[in-house]
Amino acid sequence: MRYMFLTSGVENGAPPPSQRMIDEIEKLSEREMAAGRMIARGGLMPTAMGARIESRRGQLKTTDGPFAETKEVLGGFAIFEFATREEALAAAQSFMELHREHWPEWEGVCEMRPMFGFGATAAAIVDEASQA
Repeated sequence: MRYMFLTSGVENGAPPPSQRMIDEIEKLSEREMAAGRMIARGGLMPTAMGARIESRRGQLKTTDGPFAETKEVLGGFAIFEFATREEALAAAQSFMELHREHWPEWEGVCEMRPMFGFGATAAAIVDEASQA
């Protein structure tokens, strides 16, 4: 099953990651891609460079960043293929351990979520969700 890891933290809440941290993430990514588990990954630029498009009461509203009301922001993502939830959970814990070890000033969250793909039926989605 595919899993998306969403990493979030307080924007400007810690100094930038050290080169050592970046190197360790690169090593992890290379290893996971070579093993065929990591499908995609990416970091996100600051919210000041983005925009939000909301749908409320049938109307669209665009707001340019930064977003003052936001306490935590999405900082990056990765998509993996794992055989079991336990394998995905162990990978997420290992990823966060890198942060703890090499960037202790950073405080944040890695949310691990199973994915469903295009072409999935509503019944299959409900079935997968009930098994989680």
